[in-house]
Amino acid sequence: MSDKLNPFLNAKKQLKLACDLYWDCRDDINQYELISHPKRIIEVNIPVRMDDWNVKTFVWYRSQHNNARWPFKGWIRFHPSVTSHEVKALSMWMTFKCAVIDIPLWWWKWWVIVDPKELSIWELERLSRWYVRQLYKYLWPNQDIPAPDVNTTPQIMAWMMDEYSELVWEYSPWSFTWKPLTSGWSKGRWASTAQWWVYVLEEILRLRNEDIKWKKIIIQWAWNAWLTMAKLLCDLWAILVWISDSKWWIYNIKWLFIDKLILLKKDKRSVTEYLDAEKINNWEILEKEGDILIPAALENQIVEENADNIKAKIIVELANGPVTPDADKILYEKGIIVIPDILANAGWVMVSYFEQIQNNTNYYWEEEEVDIKLHKKITHSTFDVYEMAKKTKTHLRNAAYMIAMKRVLDAMKDKGEF
Repeated sequence: MSDKLNPFLNAKKQLKLACDLYWDCRDDINQYELISHPKRIIEVNIPVRMDDWNVKTFVWYRSQHNNARWPFKGWIRFHPSVTSHEVKALSMWMTFKCAVIDIPLWWWKWWVIVDPKELSIWELERLSRWYVRQLYKYLWPNQDIPAPDVNTTPQIMAWMMDEYSELVWEYSPWSFTWKPLTSGWSKGRWASTAQWWVYVLEEILRLRNEDIKWKKIIIQWAWNAWLTMAKLLCDLWAILVWISDSKWWIYNIKWLFIDKLILLKKDKRSVTEYLDAEKINNWEILEKEGDILIPAALENQIVEENADNIKAKIIVELANGPVTPDADKILYEKGIIVIPDILANAGWVMVSYFEQIQNNTNYYWEEEEVDIKLHKKITHSTFDVYEMAKKTKTHLRNAAYMIAMKRVLDAMKDKGEF
């Protein structure tokens, strides 16, 4: 992997660029060093008996980036390919994601090397439960609460919560978040993760005296949550013109009917089965005409080599790290607004935090109340980032990091860590 595409080096570079602009950190390299590395990386082997009675060992990585304010909160990802660079980068992004929206959680990342599609449902349950048996002493309410990520589901969280409860002899819905509604999931959880970034986009447009109506939307990677988001946009009279899914075939027509796409995905089919549309390859979608481009899949999608070809006026990062630091500079010089990942996709974090609060108090809010709290929080956070960018004459990513960095450093300083 080249240094330019190394996600951890890119995360550090993003932080350093903001640090160089931040007046309290500019001349103090020690403060940058304090927050640019994870506190610890852990590797664990998890043996699981498979359906054929053979024992297979799965490798698990954990990166704890910063615990200036407890509890820890982080995602569990099941994926066949993983590097320590990705785990460290994601844990760092999560720390600053939490800080920029100002909630008292500090983040880590757990990653199991496995392709869950190759496991039977019983093997997947055994892996999930053995995972908790190996690690439950490190998982306790108000200190370390996991949530799902790629290839982990509410069902997996329910198995893990149930196993934890049995091990500690206490029903513990607060030990994991994003569980099924029957196990303490927050109402509005699924819709709110999509609603969050729509609120972010609406607020940025409002601050620029613009409207979402008739804006042409391009979405790279249409999985279920982002189809919900696309539906919300279409309800606001935005026009969905380009879309892709995991098969990486892309379609273009003058107007994509979102209800048709949702039905295709519900039938476990691909958006590529949408009729009367044009196929192009995955990279071409990024360079197509449109007002708002939404890279929602993987890191390193917009890089130095293709940044100058981007035609969209606004980029909303729903993926983590889809725009590299070198590309950021080019896009900024072209006048393209990039709404950074640590702000744009923080809805997962916020509503997971809401779920934890409800689990701890055993009092559950109605969906309307969740949405009101979400809207208030995102409006304030987005306004703060936008104003910081204007004040310091920089782009939104630097502004978001400056706000987040100050909150992290203040918490560390108050605890006497430097």
